[in-house]
Order: sequence, then C-alpha cells, then structure tokens
Amino acid sequence: MKTMKLTMIASALLSSSAALAQITAITNATIHTASDKGVLESATVVIEDGKIKAINPENVSADTTIDGSGKVITPGFIGTMNQLGLVEVGAVAASRDAGDDDAGVDFDTSSAFNPRSSLIAYARKGGITQNLVTPWGGKSEFAGLGFVADLSGEFDSVTDEHTALVVKLGAKSKGSRAKALDNVVNKLTAHQQKLDKAEDKEKDSKPSNEEQVLSAVLAGEMPVVVWVSRASDILEVIKLKRQFGLDLIIAGADDAVVVADELAAAEVPVIISAVSNLPTSFDSLHAHLENAGKLEAAGVNVILSIGGDASHNLYQLRFDAGIAVANGMSYEGAIKAITATPAKVFGIDGGVIAAGKRADLVMWSADPFEYSTSIDKIWIEGEEVTTESRHDKLRERYTTDSDMPRAYTK
Repeated sequence: MKTMKLTMIASALLSSSAALAQITAITNATIHTASDKGVLESATVVIEDGKIKAINPENVSADTTIDGSGKVITPGFIGTMNQLGLVEVGAVAASRDAGDDDAGVDFDTSSAFNPRSSLIAYARKGGITQNLVTPWGGKSEFAGLGFVADLSGEFDSVTDEHTALVVKLGAKSKGSRAKALDNVVNKLTAHQQKLDKAEDKEKDSKPSNEEQVLSAVLAGEMPVVVWVSRASDILEVIKLKRQFGLDLIIAGADDAVVVADELAAAEVPVIISAVSNLPTSFDSLHAHLENAGKLEAAGVNVILSIGGDASHNLYQLRFDAGIAVANGMSYEGAIKAITATPAKVFGIDGGVIAAGKRADLVMWSADPFEYSTSIDKIWIEGEEVTTESRHDKLRERYTTDSDMPRAYTK
C-alpha cells in the first residue's frame, strides 16, 4: 500500500512537471538551420523542455510567442580550443588552471572549470552557447583532455568530460619535433601491444586513468586533436591516423592548404583561425585569409576558432567567420564551421536547428557576421539567458551620474 502511494505521488509530480513545461514559439524569422534544410524564410521554431520541438509546424500552440520578423535565428555558436573558465587574467598565474608541468594523457581540468568567470558572460555576448575547453598541458606532448561546457553560468554547465585528447607536435623551442613524434608513436604502440596481450589472458587489475584514455583513443571512441601547422608534419600525423585508427582532428594548421587534398581524402577535419594571415614561425609560411575558403573548396571539414588569446576574445568568433566569408568561404559553410561541424566532430548535442536537438538558439537583429548586429535574445538548452556582462556593468558604473566619488571601490 505504501509503495502504491509513493508511485502515485511520483506519477503526479511527473505529470505536474510536464504540465508546467513552457512552450516557446519564435515566428516569422529567417532561420539558418546549419543542416541540409539550409535557410528557412518567414519560419517558425518551437522550443519545449530544453529541446527544439518542431520547425514550421502546421499549428502553433505556445505559452510564449515571439515575433521574429526581420530577425535572424542561428544555432548557438560553439567555441573550440581555448581555456575559457580555466583562466581569468592571463598575466596572473594564480588564475590559470589549464597547464601543469606534470600534465599528460589523463590530465583532466574539468574540475577546475569556473562557470562564473567574467569571460563566460562576455563570450555569450558573441552568441557562444557551448565551448570545447582544452588544457595547455605541460612538458609532455600529451596536453590532456578537453571537455565541453555550456555558457549558462550554472554550476552544472560541464556537459561532457573527456571529450578529446589534445596532443602538441611541430616546432620546439628546445629539442626536436622528431623526438616528440616518436614519443607519441611509442606511447600508442606500447598500449596497443598491451591491449593485444590482454586479449589472450584475463586482466588482473583495473586499468589506470591513462590506460583508459589510450584504450578509448585506440578504439576510435575518443577524438585526438593534434596541434600542428607545417605541411610535412600534418602528413606524418595522417600516417598516425592510418596506423592506429585514430579519430583525428588537426588544429593550428596554417600550412593545411598545401596538403588539402590529402586531408580531404583522409577525412581529417581542420580547426583554423580565419584571421591567421602572417607567418608566426617557419611552420606557418602559408598562413592566409583565404585558407578557410580553400580548405572548404577542397572538401575538408573546417572548424573556425579564435587565434591568439582565444579565452578572452571568444566573443569575436562571429567576426572571424565574417572575415572568412569575405575571403572566399561560403556563408553557410562559415555558419556550419562554428555550429554543426564542431558539434558533429566532437559529439556535442546542438549546432543545428532541427527537431529533437538541444535548444541553443540566438536571435540576431540582422546578419550575425556584421559588426553592427546585436543579439536580441539567446537561449541555452531552452532557457533564455542574459547577455549582460561585467563590461556592461562597468560602463554603467562609470557613465552614470552618482554621489559616489569617481573610481569608487565599494
């Protein structure tokens, strides 16, 4: 009898919760779906319980209806390859948590992620709703594990841990790139041999964290992001993909255009900065504003990321995408390069506007790649979030007449 009562109460609570679920409909908007459906004009998208319920339903029944006339709707943008939430002020060592001398294969920084970092609210102003956070590592070629977090600012905003293994290769200020590559090959070979032997006998102990990561990598279950730029190095890394069956992504890749056909044939996505247009080393002699468009034309899956201080400048991702379009990349290709492509490559729920997908959406006043465009509304997992940042509060503080002295501290 007691069990029946508990069951009835639980059922009632679930029914009540479902009844309270709010349905939001955005109507009459231009929707960039970042999917095969392309751009939909005067379209409607319906949000319910954190998901996209429908696109252009015949009948719209919603608790809240928002007129999107003259507005542009895109999926929330996805940042990659930065330390957002792991750094506050780059010059202050105590606020940096993305690196450690002892970092290696299993270096996991997700526990250090700060969802209340002032940088997160600022990045959200640029339409960023999710982000692949990556460690900088330490002395090892293996920098550690990337993870995914949304930019809601909530304490449960880390949505996926151990998303990808990050490896740093290429030019060295001390030592040889050949030795670094050998270290990676030897690590993978040793673990593969251990796995092969384990098939013949029962394991007598639980694998270490490092062993679990390497096993996932060798099984193709965890992507490997390799920082490398020189064309010859990229070809060597493609050999690693074939040798070990890696799910490989190349980051940096200033010389990728030289081997674009090889990257396309090997189905290796490339993460590049659209504004990398000058060589910063002998590894990046082919850096150019047209690289994103050329890689797209060659059939390479391109992800656009911020170069330089990406953690503090992630807000600029939409402007970098616009620069890529101005220099040869297709408009929809640029949209996908910051939405659908990173979502697919890293297994992130979101990045497209389609029924059943996570409701990360941005309503723009006009073309999101234009400098003068602003965000009207932004939703993360179906919840509308603010675009106010610390910058807005400081502007208000110092431009509003007050009885307080100038530059007051309390």
